[in-house]
Amino acid sequence: MSRAKKSVTAVNCASLLLLCSLFSPLAIAESPPTIVAAPDAVVEETARLLDQSIEGRREELKQDKAALYALIDEILLPRFDRRYAAQLVLARHWRTASEEQRDQFVDAFYNDMMRLYAEAVLDFNIGRMEVFPFRGDATKKRVKVKTMMRLDNGTKVPVNYGLVRRDTGWKMFDVEIENISYVRNFKAELNTEIQVEGLDGVIARLEAKNSGSVAQ
Repeated sequence: MSRAKKSVTAVNCASLLLLCSLFSPLAIAESPPTIVAAPDAVVEETARLLDQSIEGRREELKQDKAALYALIDEILLPRFDRRYAAQLVLARHWRTASEEQRDQFVDAFYNDMMRLYAEAVLDFNIGRMEVFPFRGDATKKRVKVKTMMRLDNGTKVPVNYGLVRRDTGWKMFDVEIENISYVRNFKAELNTEIQVEGLDGVIARLEAKNSGSVAQ
């Protein structure tokens, strides 16, 4: 398998976990809040949830894209910090965008991301994933959880997940495949497009693309 092929496979495997991030229930506490689940436990629970959700339904979901999108959306929407991820992707453009543009971009970016990696959900195999114990400082706002993904040919690819601390628990916002950041990649790609087409043009393209995916 070529390096490019391995990278695509790894991105798909890792991104599906980003799409299906899960946090555990929290205890009510004084500020700062006490996070019950450790960051690595969040990733481990995510993998189990995804595995349980698609077990016995792969063929059904492969044929029914609407059901697949609904399954992902049900798991993702409350648990992935899509606004924070979108803010990091837009970077300086976020500061100059209106609140309406921000809201539109968050929705368009989230829907594009969800549909882009929906197919990868069906290829997920929990037995190929190893989550390493978290060794960082869990009191920080942002942390990384390290994992290893094993590809079809046995090659192992390091995958790091970025999580941000919220009052409601840890939420995923980024994934790094062999030190290549999902957020940084989208940031570079969209920055060039925004400079040429403008933010409204990028939003319109994403919305049109998502509408076409839903129709199909």
